[in-house]
Amino acid sequence: MSRREKIEAMLVDEPHDTFLRYSLAMELDKEGEHDASLAKLSELSADEPPYVPAFFMAGQQLTRLGRIDEARTFLRDGIEAARAQGNAHAAGEMSEYLAGLGELGE
Repeated sequence: MSRREKIEAMLVDEPHDTFLRYSLAMELDKEGEHDASLAKLSELSADEPPYVPAFFMAGQQLTRLGRIDEARTFLRDGIEAARAQGNAHAAGEMSEYLAGLGELGE
């Protein structure tokens, strides 16, 4: 059984488990299933409260795919969510990454 299959099996019992859902998104990315991965990350970023790491991972994945404008949007939203949750470290990491994107696609 692959790692993805194990995660999917665990999600049957715990469909709302944030870490399992995030792990599945990461596995989908590794397997090259970017649309499915990004959909999962979008769901996590829409949770209440939003899962902040999902924004950063989506931003990085979109950058790798050359979708810089979409990456910027995810990162800006992630910075806002991180600040709202008092997570200055995550906000700082995403801000630095976003600043680095200024050189790409402009």
